[in-house]
Amino acid sequence: MGNRKNKVQRKTKETEVDLALDLDGRGDLRGSCGVGFMNHMLELLAKHSSFDLVIKATGDREVDDHHLVEDVGICLGRALKKALGDVRGAARFGWASCPMDEALAQVAIDLSGRALLVFNVPFPAEKIGTFDTTLLEEFLRAFATNAALTLHINVPYGKDAHHIAEAIFKALAKALKQATRLEPGAGEIPSTKGVID
Repeated sequence: MGNRKNKVQRKTKETEVDLALDLDGRGDLRGSCGVGFMNHMLELLAKHSSFDLVIKATGDREVDDHHLVEDVGICLGRALKKALGDVRGAARFGWASCPMDEALAQVAIDLSGRALLVFNVPFPAEKIGTFDTTLLEEFLRAFATNAALTLHINVPYGKDAHHIAEAIFKALAKALKQATRLEPGAGEIPSTKGVID
C-alpha cells in the first residue's frame, strides 16, 4: 500500500505531458492541461476525489484539442494504475450519483484490471464554448483503458451540456475516492482470485 503516488511522462510528435498524481492528497490541481474546459473538469476531479494532481501539457492545438485531451487521459490512467499497484487494501468498487442543477450523472467503477468504458451520455450540444463534447468520451476511454478499470457512466437526464459534463466529473471523482480508499485493517487483494487481472 505505502506511497500511493506516481509520475508519468509522455512525449510524442503531437503532445508532451508531465503528470503527477497523489491518491492521498488534499484535492489540489496545479498546472494546466492546456485546454481550458478540460482543465476545469480536472479541477473538479481533483477537488472531489481528494487527489492531488500536477500537470503540464502542451500539444498541437492548431490541429484541434483531440490529441492533447486523449493523451492527458492516457497519462492520468497510467498514473492511477501505477499508484494503486496490485490494488491491495483498496475498496475496489465505487459508485456515485451527482446532480448539477437539472442534470444527473451516475458513475460506477471497478478497479478490475480489465479496461472497459460504458458511456451512455446524450449531450444536447456538440460544443461547450469551443470545446468539442465528444472529447469527453475520448478522455474517459483513454483513462479507463490505461488505468485498467471498468467504468460505467450514465446520464439519465440533463439539458445543459456544461452541467452534464460537470455532473459526470463530480460523480467520477466521488466514485474514484470510494474505490481507491484503503479499507480499515485490510491488506489483501480485493478479489477471490487473489489477483486483480
